[in-house]
Amino acid sequence: MPRWKLTIEYDGSGFVGWQRQDNGRSVQQVVEEAIARYVGEPCVIKAAGRTDAGVHATAQVAHVDLPRADSPFTTRSAINHFLKPDAVAIIEAEPVPDCFDARFTAIGRGYVYRIVNRPAHPALDRDRVWHLPWPLDVEAMNRGAERLLGHHDFTSFRSTDCQAKSPMRTLDALWVERAGEIVTVTTRSRSFLHNQVRIMVGTLAMVGRERWTPDDVSAALAARRRAAAGPTAPPQGLCLDLVTYPPPAEWQAMADARDARQVALAAIAGPATAPSRSTAPAAADQRPPE
Repeated sequence: MPRWKLTIEYDGSGFVGWQRQDNGRSVQQVVEEAIARYVGEPCVIKAAGRTDAGVHATAQVAHVDLPRADSPFTTRSAINHFLKPDAVAIIEAEPVPDCFDARFTAIGRGYVYRIVNRPAHPALDRDRVWHLPWPLDVEAMNRGAERLLGHHDFTSFRSTDCQAKSPMRTLDALWVERAGEIVTVTTRSRSFLHNQVRIMVGTLAMVGRERWTPDDVSAALAARRRAAAGPTAPPQGLCLDLVTYPPPAEWQAMADARDARQVALAAIAGPATAPSRSTAPAAADQRPPE
């Protein structure tokens, strides 16, 4: 069946997150239901990573194998028709070779976090920003952000429920900007730990309020203990705004390398059939994550 790469935008308010769950409607669920109504049979979509309840996306990426080969315009329009009235939209639909995997082919992810920094609470954007009424020193926040750049053990900056096998991550970019009353925190990495971005934002907010110094950020990182870092910022200010991929010419080699690893792991585990490329289960920490 033809494989499709979908770029998806959604308002995370009212959803239990990206991934299907038993306790409410998820973004994955409503997209899969829309696709099923379009093609006439169930289809499973796999995303670049999960987002938590209340977290938004302007550039989530997923792949799906469809039992029909319409044009990109028709595919996008048909799925969007069945997505209404939910606040979820397919921004782009494009056919890709079956070696493409939305999660495993990705080489970078990015988030933006928006803060409304004014005394009055937000009325229109209350589900899309974090309201902080105290003045924030953006320059101090940037000095604190610099302490987190590079390759580190981010145990202090991940949820105690994080399922990632390793806390080691490389933070490629983290910066803070102000435009009037809006303070934006932007970050880039190959992947993130569960709640990592929100904990980094909560910690930088402490620096911005002058309750912490940049040295305190360094100390929290070195402590390798969740309680040492700042609070977890609320989910509504966070938005997945970037997933990057290498040139298509590199996808097949990446897929072959993944298949080789699966075969090797299966051999170590004992007699078993190695999972195929289309059915290989995601690792426990299927995330950008936030």
